[in-house]
Amino acid sequence: MSGKTTIKGNPSQYVKLNVGGCLHYTTIGTLTKHDTMLRAMFSGRMEVLSDSDGWILIDRCGKHFGTILNFLRDGSVSLPETSKELAELLAEAKYYCIAELAESCTKALNKKDKVEQEPKCGVPLITSLKEEELLISSTTKPAIKLLINRHNNKYSYTSASDDNLLKNIELFDKLALWFSARVLFLKDVISTSEICCWVFYGHGKKVSEVCCTSIVYATDKKHTKVECPEARIYEETLNILLYEKSNAPDQDLMQATSTRAAVSGMSYTSDEEEERSGRP
Repeated sequence: MSGKTTIKGNPSQYVKLNVGGCLHYTTIGTLTKHDTMLRAMFSGRMEVLSDSDGWILIDRCGKHFGTILNFLRDGSVSLPETSKELAELLAEAKYYCIAELAESCTKALNKKDKVEQEPKCGVPLITSLKEEELLISSTTKPAIKLLINRHNNKYSYTSASDDNLLKNIELFDKLALWFSARVLFLKDVISTSEICCWVFYGHGKKVSEVCCTSIVYATDKKHTKVECPEARIYEETLNILLYEKSNAPDQDLMQATSTRAAVSGMSYTSDEEEERSGRP
């Protein structure tokens, strides 16, 4: 049998609560500590429903009632991580008229919404050399910069150069999506020193670069040739990850993953490598 009754007792008196099937055991002092609906329920101002075993019945979901009690005890509480659970706790805080907890939940939800709306992958566009130096020196990540300038050219392009220029941009965007959490990606569109060049930085210093342009000679005039050496760019990207979250790259790993002098920051073409190794 269940019935309605009023409860008013010593603050140290314990009461048994059944909140949506979840059982809790706490004192009247905790329930009446703050000016909430629970104070009204357990200070004799409101009738409460109880069963034959003395459990006070509260017709709410009991999932977050433990958090409610902890807030009443301490005045603060660790909030849930997920937006779903935050919204659930907010609903319970509003039901029990716990204004401070409801406000904390609302702020946490607004903050999560703001973070979720921010871009996951941001690539700064370099506007000056000073800005570039500041970005690279202030980040704790390794960095990759693509210098791209379609109009920096005094010779006509070869037939495949425009396509290769686009391939470099597409590859840069793809790598930025994959590694944006681990690497700072920068795009330089104002420099006049190169047409297409990748530069790799570790601990604020230039480690290597891959220049994608060269001059070729035709029968009557010179042409600018743009290439997209994907394998070499992938290799340098993996090498630059060795500078992540460490004081210096692992030399053994650098040697195992690269056939070129990546540690010294020197970059050679395949022809230059053969000349240095003495192969024909």
